[in-house]
Amino acid sequence: MTTQTSAASVATRPRVGVVKFASCDGCQLSILDLESELLEVVARFEIVEFPEASSNRSEGPYDVLLVEGSISTEEQAEQILELRKAAKLLVTIGACATSGGIQALRNWADHDAFRASVYAHPEFVDSLAMATPISDHVTVDAELRGCPIGIGQLRELLTSLILGRRPEVRDEAVCAECKRRGAVCVLVASGEPCLGPVTEGGCGALCPRWGRGCYGCFGPREGANAPSLGRTLIATGRDEPEVGRLFAGFTAWAEPFRTMVNDLGGTRGAGGTRGAVRPSDPAAAPGAESDGATGGRA
Repeated sequence: MTTQTSAASVATRPRVGVVKFASCDGCQLSILDLESELLEVVARFEIVEFPEASSNRSEGPYDVLLVEGSISTEEQAEQILELRKAAKLLVTIGACATSGGIQALRNWADHDAFRASVYAHPEFVDSLAMATPISDHVTVDAELRGCPIGIGQLRELLTSLILGRRPEVRDEAVCAECKRRGAVCVLVASGEPCLGPVTEGGCGALCPRWGRGCYGCFGPREGANAPSLGRTLIATGRDEPEVGRLFAGFTAWAEPFRTMVNDLGGTRGAGGTRGAVRPSDPAAAPGAESDGATGGRA
């Protein structure tokens, strides 16, 4: 990328906002991880809202709004509706925003008991019984997955916005990335449980390259045959709850991982095929729009 930008292009820079809900801020920090490229980013985009990096604040309008985190409170459910109105393009970033994140594991638990076990005065904590992804509440135009998001995909998204084209991101499983990088299959070679066959790529096969099975933090890929992988892992001698726990991670609330947790167990609320507890539809969460849908993924 060149660092030279004309005065005309500076005057018409897209207005970008970065906001967060329930999350750890890791995906926002990934933006700052662009490091030397940040000068090029701010030369081509007008960053009007980014509390992680600046005290400047803006309520919009935004040409592009990057949203991190899941919806976990009534206030957040109301805020995302207003932010959607202020944004031409809304992009969710990270596992929390795209699938509910690790905090969505509470969707299988007794919310009040869970809250009381953590806080001395749970009556002061205003939280919803379920943590849900942004797409359960508003229409999402694109999403960047991961925990945190990959810098390469973020760079591609920003580039595509400037050039006015569709982001070029491969739709493939983590296994394909393993093959390109020459990583030994941990599932075949060492029997290490791995969600790579059913997980969307984008991380560069980071965990398998270091001899550890994929966590599934980029979420299920399109058409993922999670039941088949589950049967394969059970056939190796693992019991159903153990296999269910493999799917009960960063992206547990995303289908078909959610069904695997429900059917096999692995959480306190999901009891496997012998009496699984099925949480209510997240679309019924307070503040959800009846026509909420996820658009194209970046």
